[in-house]
Parts: sequence; C-alpha cells; structure tokens
Amino acid sequence: MARPDPLAIAALLLPLALLAAPSQAAWIEGERARLQALDKITARISTLEVPLDTPVAFGTLSVSVRRCAYHPPEEPPEDAAFLEVVDNGYSGARQPDTVFSGWMFSSSPAVSAMEHPVYDITLLSCKPD
Repeated sequence: MARPDPLAIAALLLPLALLAAPSQAAWIEGERARLQALDKITARISTLEVPLDTPVAFGTLSVSVRRCAYHPPEEPPEDAAFLEVVDNGYSGARQPDTVFSGWMFSSSPAVSAMEHPVYDITLLSCKPD
C-alpha cells in the first residue's frame, strides 16, 4: 500500500487549521494579492497586483485570486491566498488547462508550489484595497 505524501496532506490541512483555529491569530481579509511571476525562459521577473476574482495575464497564464488573507501587524507575518492559474497556450486552437488551483503561503512557498515548465508564481503578500 502506498504511503500518502506528507506535503500533500499538509497542503490540504494547513489552510483549514490556520483559518479555523480560534486560538490562532485572527486573519484579516485582503482585497488583492501581490505575486512575483518568473518567466524561466527569458528570466523576466514581474510583480503582479491581482484583485480578488479578476484574472490577470502573465505570458500564456491567466492568474485569479479567489481568497486572500493576512495576519495583523502585531502577529508573526503570514499571508495566504487561494489561486487558480490557467495556461491558455499560444494558439486559440488549444483548450485552456488549469495548471494550479490551491493555497499559497508567503512564508512557505515550497509547501504548495506551482509546477510549470516555463513559469513560476509565488505569493509575496495580501493587501487591503
């Protein structure tokens, strides 16, 4: 019998534990996420400001933020965002492909990283509007 991947389990359970635990720091809902996007082919790094539920294009990707939250300043710094990333391809003949759908954390980008051969996206912060 195959053992479950501990990182996959942590990626699923951590958002629930962080957002639901009453003894944890209160989360503040953000209105936009600040993301760092890397094109691995050209080494171009861009900073994207993505409002909630508004897709933003980067290369062939369409990035949408569904939820964004952060700790208040008096707590240890942490930002979390639920992202959906779709690869539209270069031609209109290709069907759009969802390449990432899940939580990203600013303090632990490797916990839930986007796997893509050309692009890399990481969460920098969540911000109020």
